[in-house]
Amino acid sequence: MADVVRATAQNLTITFVRGLEDMEVRRQIEVSGIVQGVGFRPYVFRLASRRRLNGTICNTSAGVTIEVQGPAETVQDFVERLPAEAPSLARITSLAIRELPCNGDQDFRIVHSQDGKEVRTLISPDVAICPDCLRELFDPKDRRHGYPFINCTNCGPRFTIVRDIPYDRPRTSMAAFPMCPTCLAEYEDPYDRRFHAQPNACWQCGPQVQLWDKSGGLIPCRDPIAEAASALQSGLIVAVKGLGVFHLAADASNPAAVALLRERKRRVEKPFAVMVPDLEAVRELCELDLPAQNVLESIQRPIVLLAKKAGAPIAEEVAPFNRYLGVCLPSTPAHCLLPRAGHFRALVMTSGNRRQEPSAID
Repeated sequence: MADVVRATAQNLTITFVRGLEDMEVRRQIEVSGIVQGVGFRPYVFRLASRRRLNGTICNTSAGVTIEVQGPAETVQDFVERLPAEAPSLARITSLAIRELPCNGDQDFRIVHSQDGKEVRTLISPDVAICPDCLRELFDPKDRRHGYPFINCTNCGPRFTIVRDIPYDRPRTSMAAFPMCPTCLAEYEDPYDRRFHAQPNACWQCGPQVQLWDKSGGLIPCRDPIAEAASALQSGLIVAVKGLGVFHLAADASNPAAVALLRERKRRVEKPFAVMVPDLEAVRELCELDLPAQNVLESIQRPIVLLAKKAGAPIAEEVAPFNRYLGVCLPSTPAHCLLPRAGHFRALVMTSGNRRQEPSAID
């Protein structure tokens, strides 16, 4: 008689059967949680391919459905490793496993998504730019050098662009931007980090950045981000579109600009947060220890309250009568480019909405 073994991974309990190592089996695995838009399908493809297992994986309205076939012991190892080695952005909430009859599959394939009557899957929140994309953004030899919408499977917009489930490009706001042949080749390659990155784009085929005046008229210029940085240097306030919402930006070292922003926002003393280009700038302005650094660099890019250094080049109007400063690192490529274009140590970044009103998205 075969032995029944129960294994636990990430709070999930999976039942295996030992003693049938050489028998060919097929299992269907229904995976729920945040498993779309986080590199889960290419991860599963590689996990199965390395073990020479056959089968399929596809997105569904409930999450991801995997069918895997091969020697029983190898399939058991695959199922055990599935949650334990999942991508860092994935969050598996449940696995439902059932036996299927074996078929003639000769490889492992990623197949088209399947619609369902009930939408139950979770979508990842937007994720800050990853180190790989940041490196490409500032690499003059990279084809996406300076592209303010660079992203990959490990970063970029998710929830902001989705319109329906399953999470595929035709169901996002990126459907309006057909990919060029080079981007499409990345998108279709399971071994590329941009495989099925739904916002995948470049200078040739993706969204472009523009600079508008306060009346909504287009300001013709070769480099809108450089022009916006120049406007900030001259003491103007610039509305910057982030992921979904606008921020109002001002040079944090310019007392007059920050005072004007306070007047426009009708914000008398409440502190403003500042965005700085990198950790070096944080250390110049504030006391920074390792735990705070780890939080600053996390994928959420939160505002972290830090003790302000004496003599920090920040206008007193940013945080009046306050020994602390709310600091964050850039989360989007455009936000990374803006402070560097103007050589700013810090920019005030505050919400574009009126007080007590929802965030301005348009």
